[in-house]
This record gives sequence, C-alpha cells and structure tokens, in this order.
Amino acid sequence: MNRKTDEVQPKERARRGLDAFDRRLLGALTADATQSYAALGEAVALSAPAVHERVRQLRNAGVIRRTRVEIDPVAIGKPLLAFILVEAAGWGKSERLMRIARFPEVEEMHSVTGDASMIVKARCASPQALENLLAQIHAVPGVSGTRSSIALSTFLERGVQAGVTQEWPGVDLQNYSGSPSSAHD
Repeated sequence: MNRKTDEVQPKERARRGLDAFDRRLLGALTADATQSYAALGEAVALSAPAVHERVRQLRNAGVIRRTRVEIDPVAIGKPLLAFILVEAAGWGKSERLMRIARFPEVEEMHSVTGDASMIVKARCASPQALENLLAQIHAVPGVSGTRSSIALSTFLERGVQAGVTQEWPGVDLQNYSGSPSSAHD
C-alpha cells in the first residue's frame, strides 16, 4: 500500500511548533528567498536535502504561504505611501468595502481597534490618485469618514519575521508605569 504522508506531516509540524532550525531557515528565506538549498544549508547548518525537506514541510503546514518578489515602489511610479483609517458602521468589513481590494494601489486591509474600523495601506502614483482611491472608499455605503496619513520617509518596512523576542530588555512590565526608563543602552 502506497500511502501519501503529505497530509500527516503538516499536522505534526503545526502541533509541535517551530524549532530553532526552522526559525533560522525562515529568517534566511525572508532575507533572500532565491538562495539555493545548499546556500540555505550553509546559513542554517543543515544539509541541502534537510533544508529541502524542511521547506517542503513548512509549505505543506502553511507556515510558508507563498514566495513573492519585492518591487521598488518608486521605480514603478507609486512613490506615495498612505495609511487610511476608515470609519464605517459595524466592524467595517462588508462585501462592498472589500471590493476596494481590486485596486492595485491597495496593499493591505486590516480590521482594527480604536476610532476606526479598518486601516488600509495604499501606494499611489500621486496625491490625485490617492484622492481618487478615497472617493472610491467614501462611495461605499456605511463608510462615514476616513483619516489619512502620508508617509514622508520609511525607515523600516519588512514582512513577518520568524524570530520571537523571548525577553524584552530594560522593561520590567510588572512595575511599568509608562514613563521613560532610567536604564540606558
């Protein structure tokens, strides 16, 4: 009997979680997903076949969802980065509001807490293009307003990172008062 085990292994990895090799491998892939299995193996101290198998398992488990190309927004004519807080009835997610995802300027949409019900990350060619996108959002029934912030400079922009901070340096959360710490790095 030739039994396929692809469906069994993802559940096992999901149940046991990620180990240090998985996290280092994901970190190396995040830095450059075009690396060969041999180069990845050197970076994480595993053989190329072991890396290949781990990548396969991470894909099957849904940890690695897809591989993408990162595009320079200025090079493609979208230098304006805006974050749009959408005020809408209820949680804001409606079939009509979700239709704005069809515009290539819309990069992300998130349900959020606070005064707004949704935040949209958009890259546009110009202020006029942003105004056109805002008009599309305002035309959705239930939307009562928007507030936009335009990024002037970007200091850090990255996808999900594999690492997890185990201990936050210099902050005693049990005695945290919200005031600046007297400890200096």
